[in-house]
Amino acid sequence: MERPKVIFLDAVGTLFGVKGSVGEVYSQIAQEFEVTVSAETLNRTFIQSFKAAPPPIFPDAEPQDIPQLEFEWWRTIALNTFESAGVIKQFSDFSAFFSELYIHFGTAEPWFVYPDVLSSLISWQRLGIELGILSNFDSRIYPVLQSLGLSNYFQSVTISTQACAAKPDAKIFAIALEKHNCLPEAAWHIGDSIIEDYQGAKAAGLRGIWINRQ
Repeated sequence: MERPKVIFLDAVGTLFGVKGSVGEVYSQIAQEFEVTVSAETLNRTFIQSFKAAPPPIFPDAEPQDIPQLEFEWWRTIALNTFESAGVIKQFSDFSAFFSELYIHFGTAEPWFVYPDVLSSLISWQRLGIELGILSNFDSRIYPVLQSLGLSNYFQSVTISTQACAAKPDAKIFAIALEKHNCLPEAAWHIGDSIIEDYQGAKAAGLRGIWINRQ
């Protein structure tokens, strides 16, 4: 197998995951605001809300407006999550709750790095392979990578909210490749989603590698 010039990696579910589950984090922070709802319920309603949301892309936005648009995109998902769980009326101040939740996910606290990640990054770096993040995440990826000790391994970060395209759209892969002056056939993309990562990469001409973190 020929060594690639660049390996792109997805972020959440590939490099790092949520400690416990999203439902657990939502439930714990809701408890601080005197709203009690089980992690299982919130996990179910979060997945429904997340899948129903439009892709996190803001084609006509000015760069300085993107952080606020990301915040509002996630706020709608959180609102729908708690509405579907039937507990939205228990919040005396949902805005204050959501602000705390949003800030929390921009820190290292809710995340853990998968055990095989650091050794893989070090080994690829030693081989002289360039590394890039290619993710449908938002601008919080920068502080999260920094706080998890991962940012120094990557020469590029390409995220959907800034690229105005989300995986599996070939456009986001093209934007990432351009940053490395790399042809699609000289790059790999590794991720945990069959559709977004594996099929998306293959359709864009890269070698797609699916990683099963289940």
